[in-house]
Amino acid sequence: MKLRHELKYYINKADYLIIKNRIKHVASQDKNADKNGEYMIRSLYFDNYKDKALIEKLTGVNKRSKFRIRFYNNDASFIKLEKKSKINGLCHKVSAPITKEQCEKILKGDIDFLKESEHMLFKELYVKMKTEVLRPKTIVDYIREAYVFEVGNVRITFDKSIKTGITSTDMFDNNLPTIESLDNRYIILEVKFDEFLPEIISDVIQTNERRNSSISKYVLCRAYN
Repeated sequence: MKLRHELKYYINKADYLIIKNRIKHVASQDKNADKNGEYMIRSLYFDNYKDKALIEKLTGVNKRSKFRIRFYNNDASFIKLEKKSKINGLCHKVSAPITKEQCEKILKGDIDFLKESEHMLFKELYVKMKTEVLRPKTIVDYIREAYVFEVGNVRITFDKSIKTGITSTDMFDNNLPTIESLDNRYIILEVKFDEFLPEIISDVIQTNERRNSSISKYVLCRAYN
């Protein structure tokens, strides 16, 4: 299991412009970005009837995990089932490809195919849905601008316009009503890296007295349901 460090900051638009102007000179833009350097992410998060994932995040449980289904730019031809874990402050993510048809089955509660899959992640989701009553809970939408820096395997992202689908779990509805879950004056800066953060990146992301925060887009969006 390869664990990664993850730093998160709330920044304002002035901070964003300063950091972006610095970072573009030292890091490469994500190759999946559009002409504006961005792409849209839609995630469907799972939780159980006791809101286990939500409560564990809020209370800071040292070892926790949550499942989500994610796709990009409203393109349902490439979808991922992911399990993101947090272990003593470090992150680990496992993913497996999943089809639109399989996602729709999950949304309908038809999950027997999961246990027949060759992917261990599918099998684990099946067990969680059976034993912990894990269910699709919340849709989270946002726009991401991403940069990569090879030394240290660093990924810097700016997440903007974070919205929630409120109570809907129909992730393939292109006309899904959403509302802002974070004041649009703010942006979430995330910095992920392996064993160390290169000094040049540490210098680039410095802005005033912004401090690393325990930020969760899932928690922000759960405030509405």
